Amino acid sequence: MALGEQTDPAPAGRLINAEGDRTTRARIAILLLVGLYCVLCAISLGSGASDASLWDVVHDWLRPGGAGADVLSQRDRVIIQDIRLPRIVLGSLVGAALAVSGAVMQGLFRNPLADPGIVGVASGAGLGAITVIVLGGTVLGPVVGLLGIYALPLAAFCGGLATTMLLYRVATRRGQTSIATMLLAGIALAAMAGAFSGVLVYLADDQQLRDLTFWGLGSLAGSTWSKIWAAGPIIAAALLATPFLARGLDGMVLGEAAANHLGIPVQRVKNAAIVAVAAATGASVAVAGGIGFIGIVVPHLLRLTIGPEHRYLLPASALLGACLLLVADAISRMVVAPAELPIGIVTAAIGAPFFLWILLRQRGLLDL
Repeated sequence: MALGEQTDPAPAGRLINAEGDRTTRARIAILLLVGLYCVLCAISLGSGASDASLWDVVHDWLRPGGAGADVLSQRDRVIIQDIRLPRIVLGSLVGAALAVSGAVMQGLFRNPLADPGIVGVASGAGLGAITVIVLGGTVLGPVVGLLGIYALPLAAFCGGLATTMLLYRVATRRGQTSIATMLLAGIALAAMAGAFSGVLVYLADDQQLRDLTFWGLGSLAGSTWSKIWAAGPIIAAALLATPFLARGLDGMVLGEAAANHLGIPVQRVKNAAIVAVAAATGASVAVAGGIGFIGIVVPHLLRLTIGPEHRYLLPASALLGACLLLVADAISRMVVAPAELPIGIVTAAIGAPFFLWILLRQRGLLDL
């Protein structure tokens, strides 16, 4: 191949022009997602067992202590401010964290099937939570008594963090992290965490088994302001850090060698991406349990719509992830009302067929 053919940017330019510039479409999509998110928050805030309407809620907030102070009863005020609002906030944080983590992992691994659980963070966090649930009344009783309601979130987060640190030890050599080795090591560590979790489940009593089953399938039922203050700053910090990875992730799509030639610090991008995913996913699993497929469905759907550019893909993923989890939470509360279906069942019912569609599409079995 001639030297001029190697450096001529015309083919890439023609390809971009052929596909069209999706910048305008991406910006419109983000604005629409912001509007959709506001609508879903309003609906979630004003609907439920309480008969308080959204207007009553807004009226009560705008005129505290005035003539409208008695618009809501004390019961309605507690339901809205201590049950509905924390649930909306936590659902938004968890949905955004899982979706953005999926987008980052798919860009890092250059694979649309990549998921935050691929690095073993979710499995490690699950092992930490299961340990507290099963042994919290015996061996770990003093620790649980000292930490109180923070014991479960902290144990899950520490489990995810420990798994990530071990993964780094296995996959990094001489300051370089191999993506392929990290992928295989993550699968192995997830299997090990699953084995230890199985032993603890075998030792659990009937009540603990019910708790483990409900927690493992994911739920926002236990949303409280204390959980938000415990996990929210970690998730928010991870989400705020990911936009700085956008250019690096765009370059990684071309491969590590090409990204190096473009001046992208590949190793630094990989390290920052893994830490951000570990923090966001670990904190999410700690407070909401195992919620799957958000990290696969949302980024892949957005790539088909607005393109792969991460400066738009990451904020759009955060918004759509929050919206999708709020919708799934609403469905989980309505399907078997007045009881509540674990939200992980709803996301699996939505995500599993979509995941199968991605597989079939990649194998060329679908012309879509």
